[in-house]
Amino acid sequence: MATGRTHRPATRSRGIPEATVARLPLYLRALTGLSERSVPTVSSEELAAAAGVNSAKLRKDFSYLGSYGTRGVGYDVEYLVYQISRELGLTQDWPIVMVGIGNLGAALANYGGFASRGFRVAALIDADPAMTGKSVAGMAVQHADDLEKIIDDNGVSIGVIATPAGAAQQVCDRLVAAGVTSILNFAPTVLSVPDGVDVRKVDLSIELQILAFHEQRKAGEGQDDTAEEAGTETPAAAAKPARKGPDGDVPAVMQA
Repeated sequence: MATGRTHRPATRSRGIPEATVARLPLYLRALTGLSERSVPTVSSEELAAAAGVNSAKLRKDFSYLGSYGTRGVGYDVEYLVYQISRELGLTQDWPIVMVGIGNLGAALANYGGFASRGFRVAALIDADPAMTGKSVAGMAVQHADDLEKIIDDNGVSIGVIATPAGAAQQVCDRLVAAGVTSILNFAPTVLSVPDGVDVRKVDLSIELQILAFHEQRKAGEGQDDTAEEAGTETPAAAAKPARKGPDGDVPAVMQA
């Protein structure tokens, strides 16, 4: 079976935009759901809605794959599953190593979706000697001292970092030096890598902070609407009286 060390996806060589590549997994997830329900064909509108994009963008994305569907029929679900899987490099086995088997790392190791999506967890690695030999998700945790040998023995080109922030860069450097060229980083820090190495960052705290921002905006808009209906000013507007300017009243602002 082919491994990640010997093959790379064809997307870059074929000139598929990065934005399109980022949406292909969304289409694949929606198509896989349709396939599991034995749905034979799907329209661009239905698939776009399931993937959370607009249909014009979907048709543009699929044009890069050379797939245009059939008028009045739509897209063949099974063929699209194969086509997108092939573009993403998921028709082969991608061995991955996961470094940092704390609470988050253990949860990731127990995720059951890797195998069905073309990935095989080749090793779980941790620097804590107390973790060595412990069984997590049916695998024995191996010590970080053996990282380079594990990567070489398994032909690994994809690494997952779930360590504390302070250890992430050192782990990253070792992964890259050992031949890993793609890294999924769950550590709350920015990694520095050389050209030719791809890093995808997943930071749950940042995503929650963005949601908090939107919640605050929605709450503020609700207060503004209530104040308008009651004919009163919001606290921000009432905080400072308007002053006269050369062209009339100058809107009041809060002090920075």
